[in-house]
Amino acid sequence: MTLHVERKQLVAPGEILAEGKYVSGENVHREGDRLFSSKVGVVEIDGDRLGVVPLKGCYVPHVNDIVVGRITDIVMSGWMVDIDAPYPALLPASEAFAPRTPRSRMDLSKMFDVGDLVVSKILAFDRTRDPLVTAKGPGLGRVSSGRVVKVSPAKIPRLIGKKGSMISVLKKETGTHIMVGQNGTVLVSGESPNLENVAIQAIRMIEREAHTQGLTDRIQVMLRDKTRGE
Repeated sequence: MTLHVERKQLVAPGEILAEGKYVSGENVHREGDRLFSSKVGVVEIDGDRLGVVPLKGCYVPHVNDIVVGRITDIVMSGWMVDIDAPYPALLPASEAFAPRTPRSRMDLSKMFDVGDLVVSKILAFDRTRDPLVTAKGPGLGRVSSGRVVKVSPAKIPRLIGKKGSMISVLKKETGTHIMVGQNGTVLVSGESPNLENVAIQAIRMIEREAHTQGLTDRIQVMLRDKTRGE
C-alpha cells in the first residue's frame, strides 16, 4: 500500500492518491490497484479510507442529512421544499402533523406557508425520485428567528470540523446558536447582534480558507479578539 498524498492536500481530477488496498470514499475512483481523485478538492484520510472534499459543488441529498429549505408550494399531500439541490423535496403532511390530524389546504398553509423556512431531515432519496423529508423530530420545523448564511455545500464539512471541533469553537466563543444545514444554509442566532456578526464573519472566513492548514487556531484567535469586551 502506497499513499501519494497527505491529508488536506489540494488535488485535481485524475490525480493519483494511493495504490493498494485503500478504500475509495466520496469523489475518489479506483482503476485497478490505484485510486484517483474525481474532483478538484482537498484530501481527507480516515484510516485506510480516502476521500476528496470538493472546493465547489452543488448539494446532493443523503439520507439523514439535516437541511434548511424554503416552502415553494402547497400540494395535496404536503409541501414542496427548495433545499438548494438539483431536485425539489417533498415534505408530506404525515411528516409534519400528528397522526390522524384532519388535513385540508387551509390546514397545510397554517402549518407551513409558501416562503417559510423549514428545518427538515432527509428521509429517502435516490435517482428515481425526488428527496423525501420530515419536519418531525427535535430541532426540526419552521424557522422563527435567526439570520441566514449561505455557504458552499462543499465547505460544510470544514465548517463543522472533525468531530464537530470547528462549530464547537464558534458556538463557545460567540455564545450563539448555530444550526448547520448540510445543503449549505446556516442559521445563526444570539442575544447580541454584534456576536451574531462575529459568528458570520468567522463562517465566511472558514468558507474562504477551508483548504488551508491551521485554520481552527486562526479562527479561535480571531473570535477571541473580536469578542473581547462583549
